Amino acid sequence: MLYSLVLIAVIVSVDFLFLRHLFWLRLIVNIGIVVAFAVFYILVVKRI
Repeated sequence: MLYSLVLIAVIVSVDFLFLRHLFWLRLIVNIGIVVAFAVFYILVVKRI
């Protein structure tokens, strides 16, 4: 649950701070953030 909240907070903060008016770049960056969180979850969190 906390992991999901951190993911949402990172995406929203990056959107509002840096990519407010750039739709396609924002979409690509959001997909990259989700993939990075998924890889981190699979490699680190699932092992614990």
